[in-house]
Amino acid sequence: MVWLAMSPPDSPASNPVAVRAMTAADIPTIARWVVETPLWQRYGATMDEVARSLGEALQTGAIALAADMAGETACGFAICLPRGGFGRSAYLRLIGVRPGLTGSGVGAALLGEVERRALEISADLFLLVSDFNEGAQRFYKRHGYTQIGAIPGYVLPDVTELIFRKVLRARE
Repeated sequence: MVWLAMSPPDSPASNPVAVRAMTAADIPTIARWVVETPLWQRYGATMDEVARSLGEALQTGAIALAADMAGETACGFAICLPRGGFGRSAYLRLIGVRPGLTGSGVGAALLGEVERRALEISADLFLLVSDFNEGAQRFYKRHGYTQIGAIPGYVLPDVTELIFRKVLRARE
C-alpha cells in the first residue's frame, strides 16, 4: 500500500489520516456510507449509482483517492477530473467524509492531496457546493477557495450549486 499524504500538521485529528489511491475494493465500503449520509440522500444517491460512478472514475483516469484513519478503511474519498472544469482546469467532482468523522482531518487531507495532484496539470481547481451546505462552504473558504458564481437548479430544481475556484498557481 502506498501512502500519498498524511493529515496536515494543523489538523485537529489525533489520528493520522492516510490518503491513497482508491481501489475497486474500496467501492462497496464507500457506497455503503455515502447512501446513509443525509446530503447524498437529498440527491437520491443509490448504492448502484455510487458504485457505478466510483468505478467509472477508476477506469477513466480521474484522480480517485480514498482515506484511511485509525483502522477505518475508506472513511473518505475524492474524485477529481483532470480537465473537468471547462475542459481546461481540474474539477473536484466529489469529495466525502464518512458521517461522524467531520472535523477529523479526513476532508482536509483529501483536499490537500487533490490540490497537490491537480497542481501538476492545472493552474486552478473548481468545485460545486450546494447552497444549503454551509459547512462545506466554510470548509472551502478556509482552504482558500472563492465563490465565483452560482447555477440555480443545476442538479436539483430547488438547489443552487455554488461555483468555487482556487488558483493553484499563476498562469504562465
